[in-house]
Amino acid sequence: MKKISLLTAALFMSILLMAQQSGSGLSFKMEELTSPKFPMAAEKAGGVCVIPMGIIEKHGPHLPLGTDMFEAREIAFTAAQKEYAIVFPPYFTGQIFEAKHQPGAIAYSHELMWNMLEETCKELSRNGLKKIILVNGHGGNTSFLQYFCQTQLDAQQDYTVVLFRPEANPQYEKEIASLKKAKLDGHAGEEETSMMTYIAPSLVDTDALKNESGADQDKLSKLPFGYTGIWWYAKFPNHFASDVNTPNKRLGELLVKSDAEQLAELIKFLKSDMTIQQLQEEFFKKSGNPAGR
Repeated sequence: MKKISLLTAALFMSILLMAQQSGSGLSFKMEELTSPKFPMAAEKAGGVCVIPMGIIEKHGPHLPLGTDMFEAREIAFTAAQKEYAIVFPPYFTGQIFEAKHQPGAIAYSHELMWNMLEETCKELSRNGLKKIILVNGHGGNTSFLQYFCQTQLDAQQDYTVVLFRPEANPQYEKEIASLKKAKLDGHAGEEETSMMTYIAPSLVDTDALKNESGADQDKLSKLPFGYTGIWWYAKFPNHFASDVNTPNKRLGELLVKSDAEQLAELIKFLKSDMTIQQLQEEFFKKSGNPAGR
């Protein structure tokens, strides 16, 4: 009996060691994981999944249609290397109606973009990823994603959604400021061109950098005290907003690292902290009987 027990113990330790070794080499990219290794990855991630969100749209005359997706994923990849989390596959279903006049824009209906994100979150939760971080790489998604997060209070779910909101990083802020030359730097400008030069330089068409104007045309300057959906087209009909788009690879690297470090900090926090979940449970308990009767 003792020999059998020792053999069983040795076998158990061997299996445990193999699992540990296997877990240490897990990819953070969801699409690269095998199905049997996915539960190990979910456990290692502490139930955290990052969805880097881009779009398919024109980025001036010189950057690829998937620029926002490349940038959001590179930030997520860099963060996941620092603090392990599962990174969702390429995601490009978002709000881009304002670019429908430009070749290559893929503008899905608002019903589809909403349902896609909602069902993706539910499917991730069903697979054990209960803490979902949205990393937005596209300015046109901002209002949509903030509202999506707000509607998590409409009905109780068994998961939480957090929208990553990076701030100026003191470690890189001074050097970033010293490298920047643009006064107007919005869409496909100095920062994005520099980031893509750092991420995938072969996709930057340097011969086309000066082919179009990114100047603000301000065609609604006389509109008083109002907001309208055509505002972006009125300002930047070329879907390009910048006065300088000359790339600086170092600037691109710093911009990626700055956001990635803050994202890694958010991932680490969510792995161990349950405050959001506790607050949501408290909220729904009270909202179900606000009169307390």
